[in-house]
Amino acid sequence: MKKYLILVFTCIICYVLYDYTIYYNGNLYISHEGEVESFSKAEGENLWIDKGNGYEIFDLRGVNLGLGKPGKFATEYGISKEEYLRWFQQIQAMGANVIRNYTLAHEEFYEAFYEYNVNNDNPLYLIHGVWVDDYMLNSHRSAFDDEFYKVFLNSCKEVVDVIHGRFKNSGLHHIGSQKYNKDISPWVYGYIIGVEWESDIVAFTNETGPKLPQYKGEYMYTENARNFEIFLSMIGDEMIGYETKKYGTQRTLAFANWPTTDPFEYPEKILIEADKYAQIDVENIKSTDKFLSGEYASYHIYPYYPDFMRYVDPTIENTYLDYLTKINEHHDIPVVISEFGVPSSRGMAAHEINGSLDRNQGRLSEQEQGEAIISMYEDIKASGSAGGIVFIWQDEWFKRTWNTMEGVDLEKSAFWSNYQTNEQYFGLLSFDPGKEKSICYVDGDKSDWKKEDVVLKRDDYKLSMKYDEKFIYFLVEKDGFNISTDKLYIPIDTTPKTGTTTISSPYELKTDKGTDFVIAINGEEDSKVLVQDRYDFIEIMYGDSKGTTAYENPPKKDSSTFSSIRLPLYELSYFNDGIPITFNEFDLANEKHTLRFKTYETGKLTYGNANPSSEDFNSLADFCGGEGFVEIKLPWQLLNFSDPSDMKIHDDYYERYGVEYIKIHEMNVSVGDGTNLIEMKPFKLKKLGRNPEYHERLKESYYMLKEYWTRN
Repeated sequence: MKKYLILVFTCIICYVLYDYTIYYNGNLYISHEGEVESFSKAEGENLWIDKGNGYEIFDLRGVNLGLGKPGKFATEYGISKEEYLRWFQQIQAMGANVIRNYTLAHEEFYEAFYEYNVNNDNPLYLIHGVWVDDYMLNSHRSAFDDEFYKVFLNSCKEVVDVIHGRFKNSGLHHIGSQKYNKDISPWVYGYIIGVEWESDIVAFTNETGPKLPQYKGEYMYTENARNFEIFLSMIGDEMIGYETKKYGTQRTLAFANWPTTDPFEYPEKILIEADKYAQIDVENIKSTDKFLSGEYASYHIYPYYPDFMRYVDPTIENTYLDYLTKINEHHDIPVVISEFGVPSSRGMAAHEINGSLDRNQGRLSEQEQGEAIISMYEDIKASGSAGGIVFIWQDEWFKRTWNTMEGVDLEKSAFWSNYQTNEQYFGLLSFDPGKEKSICYVDGDKSDWKKEDVVLKRDDYKLSMKYDEKFIYFLVEKDGFNISTDKLYIPIDTTPKTGTTTISSPYELKTDKGTDFVIAINGEEDSKVLVQDRYDFIEIMYGDSKGTTAYENPPKKDSSTFSSIRLPLYELSYFNDGIPITFNEFDLANEKHTLRFKTYETGKLTYGNANPSSEDFNSLADFCGGEGFVEIKLPWQLLNFSDPSDMKIHDDYYERYGVEYIKIHEMNVSVGDGTNLIEMKPFKLKKLGRNPEYHERLKESYYMLKEYWTRN
């Protein structure tokens, strides 16, 4: 018995030591002896791949893959293995040969990727990222601080172990307890390490402490490098060395970068006004002969950001192509545009820099999104880049945008779809509400409306309503109604705190309950939603149109004035005594200028067919007419809902001094032509909850890119 117990105990100890050696302690291994293998390399202006018959040029066509889906934040890792397998097939059918992820995923991703590729004669390749969390990035520390350097280096080593199927954690890691035992390294083309570096940490690392001596590593070294570039070289050298010595393999490597930290010098006025005060130039990071795979340059570049690109040479027609060309001319290593794309959202945050090709940050239909992606890809190839990676595969409901985020509860954003937030709609794959189809399509066909949807009947009008995780829907019926010639108004009372029964501007209407919003249907070109000026979100967030603070002269609670609903754009306007000026004209010594955001009217309604199965489908369509009726759909935030999953709206801004929330259980609505008192009735609201119903739908942009990539 004693010998048996000793044997059992010895076996347990041996298993624990084996398990610890294989999966837990990345620094405990027997160094590889022999030839180092690599199937990917960066050389000259191109990327190369060896699929078994020697190296050939690798025309990289990729798509970034996110971690979120409806009802789940990215940090919840809610995507299943089955979903990944389906997506991989759709991505490759589109003509892509690479997917890119930004950070470690849960084990289902790696199991799915292994299963998809292991017996696939035409595998899908992966570029794996190494993430830096926002807290570390914005903690006002040097990149050489132990808390930053060691954590980042450890993350790099973890990624290496994960792709080789030799990593396990016991729940202490940021993704929970996971075991990675699938070796996907034969299909991992390379790495992009780091993030869109904040200028603060780059400048702080460069300017604090002594200027460091140039780094001389086994695989990477520096010449004329700043401190932050030396930091990147050291991290890259250790990561390459770790994989080379532990696994006997190498793959291409790039350091993440973007225009905010591009390598160029700009005029001083632009540097000051655009906060362009940090540079990363990977040309100062060199590879030794021992790094067989080599380094390439990675950039996230969009046609609408940063704004300072437009002022370098205002005569350039396509500033995007010009900037891409300058990036490629600067580098002697291959360049990959690892993020490019536009969102098919209703809300918009920025215009394209030159404003001529409709490649804006939002307010694009799915067809316009496809056209923009293809034109951007053509610019990427024309500039000499080695490839491009579209941002992103799937829409991400949890995402935020600077010009809408102050109006929503960001802790609940994954539970509903905010069509006003452009960051949520970069995907080629849409998540539409409803298990198999949406409860309503605004398409001029009222067959999806039922008797129980009717809210009221009055003055020959009949109003029906319903809602889902993305829209509130309205159906107004009246015999003989003609969308081209007849006007109608739908007053809406959401908050008990404000609202008016007398609307004097810009319409003359009277209601029996305090009205906060009015939907005004006035033909295909001039229909819109207006808001009582007391309840105008943009005024409270950005000041009134005179440049003053809204609190200085707050509107009355029962103000009869209604305003257009607007959103600010990233494009900034600079004023000198009321006259708009550009950077080139800007006198930094002149203190009479004021800075204001340019805005656009997001309350303006678009006419069209919003049914994805229709030939004339327009994803931006807000309303559509039929014989004797009109259908309308409004995104929740347009009516100042902050969280429809719990039916919360904005409280009175001037009582709360900012945006706070209150819960409502009904909203009062009605319809009329304005000739008589409009009597309103309640429409009951039930919170949507935290388990949204949705179905997947490939966007028009997906099929357009598929046709382009598979043809060219």
